[in-house]
Amino acid sequence: MALYPQTSFSAPPGATRITLVRHGQTEPADLANPFPLKHGHGDPNLTELGEQQAVKVADRLVNEAIDGLYVSSLIRTHQTAEPLADRLGHEPTEEHDLREVFLGDWEGGLFRHMLADEHPAALEFHRTYEWGVVPGAETNAQLIGRTSGALTGIHERHGGEHIVCFVHGGVIAALCAHTTGAPMTGFVGADNCSIHRLVLTPERWFLRSFNDSTHLGGVMTPQAVIDTPA
Repeated sequence: MALYPQTSFSAPPGATRITLVRHGQTEPADLANPFPLKHGHGDPNLTELGEQQAVKVADRLVNEAIDGLYVSSLIRTHQTAEPLADRLGHEPTEEHDLREVFLGDWEGGLFRHMLADEHPAALEFHRTYEWGVVPGAETNAQLIGRTSGALTGIHERHGGEHIVCFVHGGVIAALCAHTTGAPMTGFVGADNCSIHRLVLTPERWFLRSFNDSTHLGGVMTPQAVIDTPA
């Protein structure tokens, strides 16, 4: 008599395993001294807490078989990747299209002020989690298209490999929404230096885990009602 035991998930041959890591905590916004801009995007550094979080994520991942590291074009992902890159001896590859959502007129840290000040567009963002309500910002659809295209390119270059990508909260929400077909509102608030696992094949993508932050211990970022980019 044939038996059919329950089995666990196994990545199909040629699939790319993607580990997404959100960057560590960044500097507070100061309207008197806006964040420097890179390609129009606010580009703050990590705080001391953010640097500690980066070490914790390196501790977590260093013993995994990792074939390559990617970072966005913004400095906070480079700084977060550095402890793991140093231990592995890998030079991260920069992928510009993995950068955070473009906040238009509210770049440079102004977005955080508008949220705190309860600007009408900020309240609408709270209600819908649609980035396009911010004046001049990317829409959700544009963000999903840009970031999923970048990850598709990584999959095409790294079939059968495990790649770690250091990215941003909005990017994580966009990629998880693209993978599952769910709205981005379901993936709001990824913790700083949290881990998210995807498996990519030409036919479909799989979300294997979201917001794993068990490695952070006592270096968690203080929580708010809703997280903010940069």
